[in-house]
Amino acid sequence: GRGIDVLLPCSVASRRAIPMDQRTVLTIEDNEYNRKIVRKLLGTSYRLIEAVDGEAGVALAFAEVPDLILMDVQLPKMSGLEATRILRADARTKHIPIVIITSFALSGDRERAADTGAAGYLAKPYSPGELLALVRKFLPE
Repeated sequence: GRGIDVLLPCSVASRRAIPMDQRTVLTIEDNEYNRKIVRKLLGTSYRLIEAVDGEAGVALAFAEVPDLILMDVQLPKMSGLEATRILRADARTKHIPIVIITSFALSGDRERAADTGAAGYLAKPYSPGELLALVRKFLPE
């Protein structure tokens, strides 16, 4: 062998063996304050990458193939629901759990989030504990 096997992507099973701090969480959120909260909560335990709009988030998800995506609904350029549909429809990213985060808890967003194939749902304002519990559900320690 010429080391070609090194270039093959990890299977999902072997991915679980990756140390926690090397597991990647992509946050797609246009609000800097909310990104700071996520950094504070998750930054020491996971590798964090960030995008500030739906289009950039989709591009980053394709490039990085993170282990979990935290997706805000209200985003510039493309909504989080639309971005989730695109990621769900693509073979490269359809396996990634996506947690939809919305501040419109009343307006049927939970149902719309479920329709996109999102794995989880979190309404703002959420407590740090709620976010951590949700992340750990998808990325167990």
